[in-house]
Amino acid sequence: MDVGVLTVPLGGQPRAEAFDYLAELGVDAVELGVGGYPGEDHADRERLLAEPDARERLRADLDAADLRVSALATHNNPLAPDDDRAARADRELREAVELAAALDVGTVTCFSGLPAGGPDDEVPNWITAPWPPEHAEALEYQWSVAEAYWTDLAAHADAHGVDLAIEMHPNMLVYEPHGLLELREVTNDRVGANFDPSHLYWQGVDVPTAIRLLGERDAIHHVHAKDTAVYDANAREKGLLDTTDYTDEAERSWLFRTVGYGHDESHWKEVVSTLRMVGYDGALSIEHEDGLTSSREGLEKAVDLLDRAVFETTPGDAYWAE
Repeated sequence: MDVGVLTVPLGGQPRAEAFDYLAELGVDAVELGVGGYPGEDHADRERLLAEPDARERLRADLDAADLRVSALATHNNPLAPDDDRAARADRELREAVELAAALDVGTVTCFSGLPAGGPDDEVPNWITAPWPPEHAEALEYQWSVAEAYWTDLAAHADAHGVDLAIEMHPNMLVYEPHGLLELREVTNDRVGANFDPSHLYWQGVDVPTAIRLLGERDAIHHVHAKDTAVYDANAREKGLLDTTDYTDEAERSWLFRTVGYGHDESHWKEVVSTLRMVGYDGALSIEHEDGLTSSREGLEKAVDLLDRAVFETTPGDAYWAE
């Protein structure tokens, strides 16, 4: 299992410098933004698709730092009711799949997207309860939109031999494990999880249990290493569906945190062990979104903890059980 990093926080650095810095930390893999919210500071999607020489330069930078690419990332809303936004997100996703195939990268990380609540609505609508009845009807409509879109996209991914790893994210249609499995069931096995525990913690999902649920169905294609801390003093007053701005840290019910600052090292060792139990042997890609520390310090502390948690060797024979 590799320690990796989503390189977005280092976007202000030239790619080769960012790679060298991560190599010095002992990082094994990088996840590169190629569109949408992650941007494309280190991997210009259109240029890399169009220019073989650009792909060779990227490979040279990776080889120089002894890094591999765990995934290409493009997080946006391909189901948006705004036709222009949906078309842009769809193009980013399809081109990311094509670029992944050209680079021999097996995975694209993304969001499921979120439709409006009906065909004439203009704003995406996150449905969190089945009542009043129009909410259940809206959810049924959203799933019909998602099934049609993702069936086609999953076929595109399959044709290129690339997995689609969906981050289960609130304010998206797929935000928890059962929704992820439902989308996988109506599409194909190219659709799976970019398992990011940070969004599950504050929803009350038990992360090792969720890993077992998805992993036993071979539905974990990639993993983000990102933590969350719940602040009970605020949560007791206003619950966990908190719309307070992320930068108003003292008033929020929960915050994204650097690995180890929401859950302790023993928990992360359980996460790693459970991933191994279900056969995951890819990257733990650190996504830094902790407003209480700088990007570099957050990355360095996360790498330090994960280095102690991951196993570097494969299991040997269980001689003690013979």
